[in-house]
Amino acid sequence: MSAPRWLSSAEQRAWRTHLALHKLLMHRLDRELQEHSLSLNDYEILVNLSESQGRRMRMSDLADATIQSRSRLSHQISRMEAKGLVKREDCRDDRRGTFAVLTDEGWETIQRVAPFHVASVREHFVDRLTDEQLEAIEAAYAPLVEQLKKLR
Repeated sequence: MSAPRWLSSAEQRAWRTHLALHKLLMHRLDRELQEHSLSLNDYEILVNLSESQGRRMRMSDLADATIQSRSRLSHQISRMEAKGLVKREDCRDDRRGTFAVLTDEGWETIQRVAPFHVASVREHFVDRLTDEQLEAIEAAYAPLVEQLKKLR
């Protein structure tokens, strides 16, 4: 086995800065959504369903879109069903398939909460960066996201 290729000081700083930003930003966004009785995971699911045709998605597609295991998503959907935000429906074309469907209450919730969440994303991230910095982040991260999706 070859010796590990350790991170340089610059690489270590970049990596740790990325980790700190991710953790702190996700914690802040989640905390602010808690004021609306939602978690960041709840919000992400509501967004995906609200943007889907018929406000519904196959559970497997929703798991992929939210980068969650099917088991974890199933538990999350159960919690959201208890709140009246979503419901499950059987897939007529595939008896093994199930849809997650946005309820009217879920739709009203995303319509009410989205402006607050977008303002929070702007305040803590978007408006603190220049257009050039945002473009650089996307250019750097998009290929990494695609590569890691292939490894799932």
